[in-house]
Amino acid sequence: MQLGVNVPNFGPGTDPGVLRDWARITEGLGYDLLMVSDHVVVTPDVAERYPEPFYEPFTTLAWLAGVTTAVRLGTTVLILPYRNPLVVARMATTLDRLSGGRFVLGAGVGWARQEFDALGVPFAERGRLTDEYLATLREAWRAGSEDGLAPVPLWIGGHSPAALRRAARFGDAWHPLRLSVARMRAVLADHSVGGFAPRIALRLTTAPVDDPERPAGVGTIEQILDDLHQLRLLGAETVVLDPYHGDPRDIRRPHTAWQALTEVAGRWRSAS
Repeated sequence: MQLGVNVPNFGPGTDPGVLRDWARITEGLGYDLLMVSDHVVVTPDVAERYPEPFYEPFTTLAWLAGVTTAVRLGTTVLILPYRNPLVVARMATTLDRLSGGRFVLGAGVGWARQEFDALGVPFAERGRLTDEYLATLREAWRAGSEDGLAPVPLWIGGHSPAALRRAARFGDAWHPLRLSVARMRAVLADHSVGGFAPRIALRLTTAPVDDPERPAGVGTIEQILDDLHQLRLLGAETVVLDPYHGDPRDIRRPHTAWQALTEVAGRWRSAS
């Protein structure tokens, strides 16, 4: 099972130097995948969680591809209804080719109503549009497959019934965000979704977290290692660790996240 990192590509203190440090630390610690988030217009509902500056994901990942050599690069998740799917297919394929086949496209429907309004995309139609755009992506990649190269891996975010249907129909993997191990186990017992590549939290605590609803990745290092072990038993091919917990002030202090990533990487390698 591979491990990845969700790198904050937004917020106070984020700049090219910090992003470069994130990439080099992620790759240097032996993580297999670096992912970033997506928003186009930082409307007030977006800014509460993901304030400016917000670095556009395709541009950011293309730049980071040039300062890394082996780590895979991806979106967690691209808000698919915001962009023409043929443009997305072209950008994703280009980034994948230029990076040596390292790109993973995580995609979802989005949630920020004000951002949808600003872009002129009907919020109520986002699910239907996502289904249509996923079909277009698949068709575009099928039509362009004569070069013999593998298509871009497509991970489907979300855990609603509709998201699970999309994952089964279009995805190479189901990519749920910040659920408990028990919740993911229950979903996988009832649904066939192909691959499984969850994004979980990363919050180290000094004392065990006893909450039965504890999200995966929250707790002592022993609890987090057990979460990773349980996810591997559930068939996870990749687990993405997310050290951002919604407080933009933490982005100014990336060393805390880097220390947690260092501890997890070292302990996971020794345990494996």
